[in-house]
Amino acid sequence: NSFVTRTNTCGELRSAHVGQKVTLYGWVQYQRQGLFLVLRDFQGLTQVIIPQDEAHSHVKELLSNAPVESVVRVTGTVSPRPLGQENPKMPTGEIEVKAETAEILNSCKKLPFEIKDFIKKSEALRMQYRYLDLRSSRLQSNLRLRSHVVMRMREYLCNLHGFVDVETPTLFKRTPGGAREFLVPSREAGKFYSLPQSPQQFKQLLMVGGLDRYFQVARCYRDEGSRPDRQPEFTQIDIEMSFVDQAGIQRLVEGLLQYSWPEERGSIMTPFPSMTYEEALAEYGTDKPDTRFGMKIMDISDVLRGSNIHFVQSALSYPHGSIRAICIPQGVRYLTNKDLESLKESAKSQFNQEIMEIIQRPDGSLKSLLTKFLSEKEKSELTQALNMQEDDVVLLAAGEHKQVCSALGALRLLSADLLEAAGLALRDPTAFHFLWVVDFPLFLPKAENPTELESAHHPFTAPHPSDASLLYSDPTKVRSQHYDLVLNGNEVGGGSIRIHSAEQQRFVLEKVLKEDSEVLSHLIEALEFGAPPHGGIALGLDRLISLIVDAPSIRDVIAFPKSFRGRDLMGNAPDYVTPEELEPYHIQVSWPLEEKEAKKN
Repeated sequence: NSFVTRTNTCGELRSAHVGQKVTLYGWVQYQRQGLFLVLRDFQGLTQVIIPQDEAHSHVKELLSNAPVESVVRVTGTVSPRPLGQENPKMPTGEIEVKAETAEILNSCKKLPFEIKDFIKKSEALRMQYRYLDLRSSRLQSNLRLRSHVVMRMREYLCNLHGFVDVETPTLFKRTPGGAREFLVPSREAGKFYSLPQSPQQFKQLLMVGGLDRYFQVARCYRDEGSRPDRQPEFTQIDIEMSFVDQAGIQRLVEGLLQYSWPEERGSIMTPFPSMTYEEALAEYGTDKPDTRFGMKIMDISDVLRGSNIHFVQSALSYPHGSIRAICIPQGVRYLTNKDLESLKESAKSQFNQEIMEIIQRPDGSLKSLLTKFLSEKEKSELTQALNMQEDDVVLLAAGEHKQVCSALGALRLLSADLLEAAGLALRDPTAFHFLWVVDFPLFLPKAENPTELESAHHPFTAPHPSDASLLYSDPTKVRSQHYDLVLNGNEVGGGSIRIHSAEQQRFVLEKVLKEDSEVLSHLIEALEFGAPPHGGIALGLDRLISLIVDAPSIRDVIAFPKSFRGRDLMGNAPDYVTPEELEPYHIQVSWPLEEKEAKKN
């Protein structure tokens, strides 16, 4: 209550305050028949008794007629609630304030929706009236927890470990590779700035500049269009260190999260487990595994290798062919035939992967189109390999290793959703399973042209020391010194040890990626002036906080987020500008025909 004219907040009064005269400010949450109202502020609720005597008739009239969500000031005396009328669900439930004077500071007009967490509101309406949505206790709690976590992170990095908080520029130039960037016109004809998708180059240049340890709560921008649960502008905890290896970055981040973790969410254990990219793909079908539940992908190639099943033998004849499966516990009991068909259809439409199902009956026998092709010995080995129990359902896939694993990984998550919707507790919503994924490939074939390569992450990632020579002979086989941090199946951070040799950086850009190194000439030149070995990481703050508070969307932990389509529905941005405003930037808008007609009308 420092610096303000209230004596207390609406959430702090207790029995110890009885008899004190207090001044409260807040919003009218609820008013009942001119007898009492509930006043709300950021900290909580207080019940205010409206006086009924003639001497305070003006106070009664004022408070009885105040619309819900009006801002009021109330001065009165704290009193104990009458016996039997205490409310144990309210922290202030033992007391009430008997109003003596009051003032309506601002009356509220009719609301577009009620300010209550349990009232369902459309996403568009919430975004349009975001300033009202922010009054909800859920968003208030989320933003305050976010602020607390960031403050603790600053303490850990700057006060305990000597990091320097540096703000890097927002206006920069295009970076080759990675996500599409937003362009900002300049007054020089044909020249544009780019909004950085991360401060990657700047933090490396800070290491060349000898700052040793850099940190920033960085705003980042990506023009990714309409992608679910992504934001065109987002925040990351950006970190870079000199003279560090992968293990050093990992231990730093584990300590950072342990130090800043909210007490009410329990404690997290370190060190976090680690898994290679190949292991993650083989066992979970993804590079961001949710390790809160089992149902791992199992390799049953050897079990079926001797069978006479045509599609099995066909798959195993390929260089990277394999037969794999997941076992859905109690699938017969919890999944309908419609569910199983939808799972198979999903694999077919998303991955072009056929799926075969196997069910274990109560008598131990197997029900499947496959069984007539299998000997009793093969059936027994299959049951043992998959550890099948009564009423389990197995989904089997055959084909190219990566495709099979990716399809089964997606079905594993979809199956978990279906099992939980049917009432089987599978993933503990209060558990936090962190995991490091390491040894990613340094390069991947381009989707549009598989004969060309692109960086799996970004072109500044250093090759794995064991694979350094392969960079010049067979770059497709090079592992990187990249590491991802995964939490409950979501990527919450990613980083790498960087290339600090100008020669190696130039080779990667020009020879492997076929990029114009001139765009990065400033960085390559900097590496020639005694650049130290360095590495870092960026933690996605929005995603991390949304997982900590179990929010359905990252929009619920951002004060003013954009919509699914990247629009600000409150301020109606982006918006049109006049030709006169565009003139200094040497830009003319070429309108699509339908928009020309719409603007005419």
